[in-house]
Amino acid sequence: MREDRIARLFLEEVRRDLRAYLRRVNRCLRLLDEKQMWWRPNAASNSAGNLVLHLCGNVRQWIISGLGGAPDRRDRDAEFAARGSVAGGALLRRLNSTMREADGVLRRLTPQTLARRYRIQGYHVTGLGAVAHVYFHFSYHAGQIIYITKLQQGRNLRLTKLPKRKRA
Repeated sequence: MREDRIARLFLEEVRRDLRAYLRRVNRCLRLLDEKQMWWRPNAASNSAGNLVLHLCGNVRQWIISGLGGAPDRRDRDAEFAARGSVAGGALLRRLNSTMREADGVLRRLTPQTLARRYRIQGYHVTGLGAVAHVYFHFSYHAGQIIYITKLQQGRNLRLTKLPKRKRA
């Protein structure tokens, strides 16, 4: 299989999975009221709101700026310091806008841009490494947002569905 085909398959998988994670996070945020969105189980933990701000900052820094060339104006500390300062609807809009912009960058990447070396957040990484970082980072924090939502809602959110088993 040629490297351009492998690169295209990898990016298609990443884009598909990021859209799935985004749908789950969107569903969770719509279930939470403002108080629940900014609730922290303890001082050492983050709220769903903080995690959304953090995802926006991370995706913007690594994909939109790092690989896409947009200016990097991230304030990572502010992502975690926020305490209910952004309304739920605004958080949803910011996250969805960030992910649409990132998807545009991912759609334009080539085998050459995946192999190129970049300096992002002080790290020296390949484009492939940057995409993989965001992919895993997003899934990790999406899981935390889902867990926070389950704690707040006290019920199964039915966010996953296994394929039906074939009968013998």
